[in-house]
Amino acid sequence: MSAFTAEVIGTMMLILFGNGVVANVVLERTKGNSAGWLTISAGWGIAVFIGAFCANEFSGAHINPAVSIAMFAAGRLSMVSMISYIIAQMIGAMIGAVLVYLFYRQHFAATRDPDAMLACFATAPAIRNNLQAFFCEVVGTFALVLPIFLMVTPSLIQGEVPVDTDPRLGLGSLGYLPVALLVFGIGMSLGGTTGYAINPARDLGPRIVHALLPITHKRDSDWRYAWVPVAGPIVGGSLAAIVYHVLN
Repeated sequence: MSAFTAEVIGTMMLILFGNGVVANVVLERTKGNSAGWLTISAGWGIAVFIGAFCANEFSGAHINPAVSIAMFAAGRLSMVSMISYIIAQMIGAMIGAVLVYLFYRQHFAATRDPDAMLACFATAPAIRNNLQAFFCEVVGTFALVLPIFLMVTPSLIQGEVPVDTDPRLGLGSLGYLPVALLVFGIGMSLGGTTGYAINPARDLGPRIVHALLPITHKRDSDWRYAWVPVAGPIVGGSLAAIVYHVLN
């Protein structure tokens, strides 16, 4: 599988499970209706874990343009690869958003709250102040990307090994569990202001899908706010790359 395809699939799974848990909580007549913020935060943490282990072997599992841009800023990714990754992430996010809509289509039809329907696709601030929301997205993404740079690869130490052999054993898919816990923690601690997009593709791709789909009773796609969950994560991720470069 190519890195491009891996980023498409990983981001698609991220959105399917992430926006899927939002739909389960906020749409009418679902089994998870009104399950609350803890459910959403946990669901997004699991969504990151699933998306990451699907893509890791082939692309490094960025599944987030802010991460790809930060990797480019840190000299870990070429410009061509960065652009390819971002295109793949946008495609995957849009496919995932369509799947969420198709899966919960009857519950969208049963819901009359247009804000709840938009929340199944994109984020919005709890208090409308775009500059403050931008700051929150910068800090939230900084809190995501810097720990990813600083994170030590989880491994086990093997016993008797031949000379010149690395004694460390990788943990496979479990190696991304710390990232999932990090996203869960960001949701619980820093998610209350903006819904913690911390990922431009996660917000912009599904927002475009919301604008295009023929959803009954939907509202506008809140384009006046849409720049915040795109620009904020890019700035936050880039600042994390700069800080990491200074520390090293």
